[in-house]
Amino acid sequence: MEEHFKAIIKAVGEDPEREGLLKTPSRAAKAFEFLTSGYRMDLETVLNNAVFHEEHTSMIIVRDIEFYSLCEHHLLPFFGRAHVAYIPDGKIIGLSKVARIVDMFARRLQVQERLTQQIASAIECAVQPQGVAVVLEAQHLCMMTRGVQKQGSLMVTSSVSGEFHEDEKTRAEFFQLLQVAKRENPG
Repeated sequence: MEEHFKAIIKAVGEDPEREGLLKTPSRAAKAFEFLTSGYRMDLETVLNNAVFHEEHTSMIIVRDIEFYSLCEHHLLPFFGRAHVAYIPDGKIIGLSKVARIVDMFARRLQVQERLTQQIASAIECAVQPQGVAVVLEAQHLCMMTRGVQKQGSLMVTSSVSGEFHEDEKTRAEFFQLLQVAKRENPG
């Protein structure tokens, strides 16, 4: 990968032998490897046996999970916050595992729509809940730094299943709790 980054540096008209750029191909390769580390993860390893039998049946929400991903169309970052909810049906997942699931899929070449669905599907697979809801809010550098160059734009995607899809009251409660939390903790 280092040789490819060196070629890119040359292609844009820079000298890869210049002092400030000598180690850039190596650093860029390491950064890209980290930014795509989700390809080397799987759900079973991420969960690490942190699924527990519990009779809790009320909604569980983990909100404001920061994530960073790469747009598969331009290889530019998009980043934001994920809000993940599920209604257990005899099993719960360790709290940190929800954030790790978000990272596993965010650290791949992505589109936000697919990322949202992959997170929801992984939670469903992990604990077979009564329902799952995932909302992602993100800013995309491909839209902010090139093309239309809109700095204040925010993309919001959602995926709902089970009780969140079938029961309007449950879905409304989820979105209301996100709004209440946002008002109490702005920014």
